[in-house]
Amino acid sequence: MRHDLVIFDNDGVLVDSEPISNRLLAAYLTELGHPTSYEDSVRDYMGSAMHRVHDLVEERTGRRLPVDFDDVFHGRVFAAFERDLKAVAGVEEVLQKLAADSVPYCVASSGSHERIRVGHRTTGLDRWFDEGRIFSAQDVGRGKPAPDLFLYAAERMGVVPERCVVVEDSPLGVRAAVAAGMNVYGFTAMTPAERLVGAGRFFSDMRELTELLV
Repeated sequence: MRHDLVIFDNDGVLVDSEPISNRLLAAYLTELGHPTSYEDSVRDYMGSAMHRVHDLVEERTGRRLPVDFDDVFHGRVFAAFERDLKAVAGVEEVLQKLAADSVPYCVASSGSHERIRVGHRTTGLDRWFDEGRIFSAQDVGRGKPAPDLFLYAAERMGVVPERCVVVEDSPLGVRAAVAAGMNVYGFTAMTPAERLVGAGRFFSDMRELTELLV
């Protein structure tokens, strides 16, 4: 292994949640009088923490989202997860290989701890991630593209940033990893490589990752 720690993003990398959550976010924002397409949501919010949604809407319209926006949105998302969420194809094989080779890994997500856990329980990925391997933007205050979350995860896992590799599928996440001084592998199943500026390697099938990490 050329790295001492593999840090996974969650949404779109471990669980195939981005189509679900961006469809629901676009619909809810539109419902509240902020017309948003699915493509708009992916472009502006994919990979970000919820505070970015609030900040951009207020910046663009001068209006604040309702105080219960996050709770209502997450309620809709979790209900949809229970019906439709699946693990990203091939990710269990990657995790199994890392565990078998005793390679340290963790998840660092812009999503809340509750969102991470709901997704993992629903897809069965919870068996690969104990409490010590789960880090959320809630832990640091500033989500991606700030480097804080990745730096916090590396510190908690006892690995210096330059020995970490981050697996990301969003431009904001890649920016955060680069700012943290970490290597980045861009997962292009949903996001074109040209949008993941700063990633050192790219792959479109999760099963390819095992070979890239060697």
